[in-house]
Amino acid sequence: MLNSGISVLFEGINLQRLLIGLLATLRVALISVLISIILGIIIGIIRTSKNKLIQIPFRIYLELFRIIPILVWLFVIYYVIPANFDINLSSEVVALIVFSLWGTAEMSDIVRGAIISLPKHQMESSKALGLSPVQMYRFVLIPQAAKRSIPPMINLITRMIKTTALLTMIGVIEVIKVGQQIIEVNNLQYPTASFWIYGIIFFMYFCICFPLSRFSRKLEQKWAA
Repeated sequence: MLNSGISVLFEGINLQRLLIGLLATLRVALISVLISIILGIIIGIIRTSKNKLIQIPFRIYLELFRIIPILVWLFVIYYVIPANFDINLSSEVVALIVFSLWGTAEMSDIVRGAIISLPKHQMESSKALGLSPVQMYRFVLIPQAAKRSIPPMINLITRMIKTTALLTMIGVIEVIKVGQQIIEVNNLQYPTASFWIYGIIFFMYFCICFPLSRFSRKLEQKWAA
C-alpha cells in the first residue's frame, strides 16, 4: 500500500505542480535575499555610527523582527493593514515585504557586527593614511568584514528559504500549499499520499539548503585555519 502511494506524484501534472510551487518559493526567497543584502549592507554600515539618534531607531527595528514571530508580521500586513487603511496587497507582495524587512534587519546586524569586530588599528591606520570615510569603508573595512559576514549571511539565507513554509498561511501558492492541495484531492484514492508528497517536499528543501549549509561550514573551516 505504501509503495503504491508513490503513484500520486505521477498522477496528472502533480509533480509539475510541485516544481512550479517550488519556483514560487524560491522566487520569494531570492528576491527577498537580494533586497536584504543590499539594504542590510547599507544599514549595517550606518549602524556602526556612535550617534545614538541613529543607533536607537535601527535597534528598535531589529528587535521588532527578533521578538515578534514572522507569522505575526505576515498576518498583520496581509489582514490588518489592508482592512484598516484600504490598501490592496497580494499575498506574494506581502511575503516579499515581510521577508525583505526581516532579512534586512538581520543582515544589517551581521554586517555591523563584522565591521565592529575588526581591530581598531585598521580604522586608525586608514585615518592616518588620509583616507576619507567612504574610502576607508570601501577599501579597508568592508573587504575584511565581508570574510566574517559570509558564513552567517549564508545561514540567514538558509533560514529565509526554510521559513517560506509559513507563506501557505496567507495563501501564497508555494510548494507547501500545492502539496496540501494535491493531498486533499488524492487522499481517498491514495491513502499514503501525504507520506509521498511531504517526502518529496522534504527532499526539495534538503537539496536546496544542505549545499548552502555545507558551503558555509567549509568557509568557516577554511578561514579559521
